[in-house]
Amino acid sequence: MERSILDLKLKDKHRSSDIRHKTKLINAGKHAQQLKWKWAGHMIRTTGERWTKLVTTWKGPKGKRGRGRPIDRWTDDLRKVAGDNWIEAAGDRAQWRQLEEAYTREGP
Repeated sequence: MERSILDLKLKDKHRSSDIRHKTKLINAGKHAQQLKWKWAGHMIRTTGERWTKLVTTWKGPKGKRGRGRPIDRWTDDLRKVAGDNWIEAAGDRAQWRQLEEAYTREGP
């Protein structure tokens, strides 16, 4: 789509980053990652027992799990970057913002 905006062909060999800079469009995947990261930090810093916070920190039912590969949870991506204590890291805004750059650069 971006190439068609600038009327470029694939054989012209233009980098996607240069095309995105010229069209001033944002990378949708990276933007979605940033929104997820910011929402996670905001949600953890909220006060009280809110439903979103309880559901996110819930460990799941006890007992045996079914066969097959475990399903990736929403927080697994956050744990890869911030570690197992991501909830404590989200409480500190400065540290959380530093980790955001690493998260959006790396991707889930």
